[in-house]
Amino acid sequence: MAAVETALRAARAAGRPILITYLTAGIRDQWTDLLTAMIDAGADAVEIGLPFSDPMLDGVTIQQASTAAIARGASTRRILAQLSAVDAAVPLIVMTYANHAYSRGVHRFCGMLADAGVTGSVIPDLPLEEAQEYLDAAASRGIDATLMISPVTPQDRVAAVCQRSRGFVYAMSVMATTGTTTTPRQAGWDTASRARAHSDRPVLIGFGIDTPDLAAQATQYADGVIIASALMRNVLDGATVSEIARSVSDLRAALDRTTP
Repeated sequence: MAAVETALRAARAAGRPILITYLTAGIRDQWTDLLTAMIDAGADAVEIGLPFSDPMLDGVTIQQASTAAIARGASTRRILAQLSAVDAAVPLIVMTYANHAYSRGVHRFCGMLADAGVTGSVIPDLPLEEAQEYLDAAASRGIDATLMISPVTPQDRVAAVCQRSRGFVYAMSVMATTGTTTTPRQAGWDTASRARAHSDRPVLIGFGIDTPDLAAQATQYADGVIIASALMRNVLDGATVSEIARSVSDLRAALDRTTP
């Protein structure tokens, strides 16, 4: 069991709703200060987005964040070198696209992640039927490769994804890109419930969760939440490190208030 799943299972066992935050790497020159602030404010893990020129699953906010990072000269090699210098107290999960992995070779790419201290990965544009080489490469380097399901994923496919996902199961609450303003409805919440029927791994809800109240509501159906665009919008709008830390603290407090 790699570090991501170990940490998230421990949080769940302690009755702690899981909070994963997201940060586009390279969005600022001192972007690792934001990473440290998120961790200190109570994130149980942090997704590190590798900037990509065509992030098909991401909405305007993450696209803008990627563009800003690329304009500052961010590259995968530079980002991973910067990550390797961070003494992170929680698991780091790279969120990226298949091009990043397959252009380098998935075994080499997973090795680069592991050498930088990354213990999890999410590649949302890689179909399950084509993922075996990547899943094997990740496992060989101690990386939990997490797979995703959506509100329209057929039940038999939910079962297959849950069987092969590692670290956690990523449940999309809406059929939309990241940063959507669509409020999750019952079908979205039920995505997490359907995953729980097939997996004992932690199930986390992402997409459309942009306030502490929605994050707390999500924990009625899942083991925790992933917050991305709401935080990156604040960063793009000029929020300071302390302001981002306060936003994460507010999310942490809202989740903790849901526990008995």
